[in-house]
Amino acid sequence: MAMTKGRGGGPGAGLIRVSGALLAMSRHLEVRDVLKTIVVSARELLDAEYAALGVSDDHGGFAQFVVDGVSDEQWKAIGPLPRQHGILAAMLKDATPQRLADVRRDVRFEGWPSAHPEMSDFLGLPIADGDEVLGAVFLANKRCPKPEGGCGFTAEDEELLSILAQHAAIALTNARLYERSRELTIAGERARLAHELHDAVSQKLFSLRLTAQAATALVDRDPDRAKDELQQIALLAAEATDELRSAVVELRPAALDEDGLVATLRTQVQVLDRAHSAQVTFACHGVRALPAAQEGAVLRVAQEALHNALRHADAQQVDVTLTRHGQGARLRVADDGTGFDPSAVRRAGRHLGLVSMRDRAGGVGGRLTVESAPGGGTVIEMEVPGG
Repeated sequence: MAMTKGRGGGPGAGLIRVSGALLAMSRHLEVRDVLKTIVVSARELLDAEYAALGVSDDHGGFAQFVVDGVSDEQWKAIGPLPRQHGILAAMLKDATPQRLADVRRDVRFEGWPSAHPEMSDFLGLPIADGDEVLGAVFLANKRCPKPEGGCGFTAEDEELLSILAQHAAIALTNARLYERSRELTIAGERARLAHELHDAVSQKLFSLRLTAQAATALVDRDPDRAKDELQQIALLAAEATDELRSAVVELRPAALDEDGLVATLRTQVQVLDRAHSAQVTFACHGVRALPAAQEGAVLRVAQEALHNALRHADAQQVDVTLTRHGQGARLRVADDGTGFDPSAVRRAGRHLGLVSMRDRAGGVGGRLTVESAPGGGTVIEMEVPGG
């Protein structure tokens, strides 16, 4: 394959830089991080002013759009992308490489917002998995002398960009596989919860029936003991109700994709507040949308912490707070329950799902801290990075 020299020097510089870009991609687990690395690498390797990558939303527009060479201020001023976006959206249908001397003279060009930077020569390639177009990657304004009436981007540039487009396709395909695996995992968790619900509630109902029978037998000859049995019935009924309510909350599908983290967490807190005698509150300050994996991890940790506070710690007050932390977010779940000795828990290796919560935080590049003391309540904090 012919390679450009690139800005770095000799004939092997392009190959070395492509290799470095691909190695950098392999270090990222989040698909958006991989796509950003591809865009940055493409712009630098092909010496272009601007680069972008759009992921199809299956409706002729873009579900994700990653750019490089445009400042945050410019991007905000440009505003949201239209559902159909000229030659960019056309490429999601045509799925053919485009190398243009001046994108503004193409019949598919539909103009751009006033804050959009001026672009002339253009190179775009589809990102495809077999015959399915997943998105497209674009470059504009090659930093080189332009041939008269021609495009600054060369056939060699197109070949190099095709390598990065293939890796983008791999990243997006892997993300789909991960999502399918996640759905299967959720289905498995729901089946496990249903099994646990059946066992727990069946035991409670069995105890209720035996206690009711005992109360019936005692009501004439020993009214005081019958009264005790009736009080036990009331207690067992309350416990069975709590089991059912908690299971319903856990079995509810998390509406992260539709509603986002903030709305989903607020709804779940409201449900728990109604279902339990404890007061459960939620507050949110300045949180922006996070990558899907981070939002999923935050939600699961919040659910686990709430479960511990309400089911194990006998808390009367639980406060959930979600705040912006740099480009990411910080979750804080504080309760006034019985608390525990964190050092003893660490020695035991598992308790109250803390190992699972730490694993979830670490899996998305975050961290989890726990503060607690016997009789002093518990505070669990989780910090996660943004996209």
